[in-house]
Amino acid sequence: MMSRGLSVAVPIVGNIQDNNHLVWFLQGQTLLSVPGKHDKVPVTVAIVPCKCPETLEKDRGNPIYLGVKEPEFCLFCTKVGDQPALELKKQNIMELYNRPEPVKPFLFYHNQTGRTSTFESVAFPGWFIAACATGDCPLILTQELGKAYITDFEFTTLA
Repeated sequence: MMSRGLSVAVPIVGNIQDNNHLVWFLQGQTLLSVPGKHDKVPVTVAIVPCKCPETLEKDRGNPIYLGVKEPEFCLFCTKVGDQPALELKKQNIMELYNRPEPVKPFLFYHNQTGRTSTFESVAFPGWFIAACATGDCPLILTQELGKAYITDFEFTTLA
């Protein structure tokens, strides 16, 4: 999707869904995975690369910032108790992009295989953005790839 060290003026925007046709949907300040129906408009996701990937682990994927276009939030990894957690934080994605150093809690290693992508937390290696298979649940971080949760997503760019 993006090459290393790429300079961008605006984020790439699109929608994300999984193989079960569940889309990312914003409800308040929570990102949910829901069935893509007419009354559930998928959230517009914004992606920008990290400007200095050389300061991060090599061969993990392309480090990116993931945001929500309207309202302006970014996905953020933090620790709740002893477990990594995925949250949304009010944050301008281009402000993160323009910082001189990578902001690890906001960064994800993006790996694409064919049409599907995984998003691994930079702050918590081995933890991936995941959705429950049934839908109508918040997005989380998991270490259980391909088990109880869906970790493969399809990003569709909006023209």
